[in-house]
Amino acid sequence: MSRSVSFALLLSLIAVPAFAQGKPRHYGIGQPATSEQIAGWDIDVRPDGQGAPPGQGSVKTGEKIYLEKCAACHGEFGESAGRWPQLAQGKGTLASSDPVKTVGSYYPYLSSVFDYIRRAMPFGDAQSLTNDELYAVTAYVLNLNDIVDDAFVLSRQTWKQVKMPNQAGFFDDDREKAEKSFWAKPCMKNCGPPVKITGRAAVVDVTPDDKAAKRGGVE
Repeated sequence: MSRSVSFALLLSLIAVPAFAQGKPRHYGIGQPATSEQIAGWDIDVRPDGQGAPPGQGSVKTGEKIYLEKCAACHGEFGESAGRWPQLAQGKGTLASSDPVKTVGSYYPYLSSVFDYIRRAMPFGDAQSLTNDELYAVTAYVLNLNDIVDDAFVLSRQTWKQVKMPNQAGFFDDDREKAEKSFWAKPCMKNCGPPVKITGRAAVVDVTPDDKAAKRGGVE
């Protein structure tokens, strides 16, 4: 083996990072996450209900909790209070000039509602709801939007009974196929005349002086 080849081999071994050689990396900070810590973050729920926690909650129970912990911001009937988001109604407005995005008019899946309440509500006291309270409040918000009836009880077992009105309004981004004809072959016919530069900011004085500014015009 020549001297140049052996040097190149040595250099390549030095350049290969530790993780690429199958060796663990230690930076001297932090500690491995415990199973309890991981469980605290791993609380996502799929649209089909997989990952939903144990428990249940009725619309009737949810109404009491909602009035106590949610109505001050979102209104007694989800109509919003002040600048806080509206939660109910708004159906048929998404295609209008003034769309109202609520749980009933916009959210595609039950998991979207459930997960948001679970992670972020009540405002200022997030993740303080028990599983039963969480199910109950979610059931009541669904009821405000006429998605479930007054006797409904939400749980993992009844999850799939909930059909969100705007579920069909969400679909995979298909622009690569549906709009390919618009951007794959740009139009090169009947183009406008070439653009000519008639002046540059460094030369053209576009800043009004004090006198012109007082008169409300530009000299």
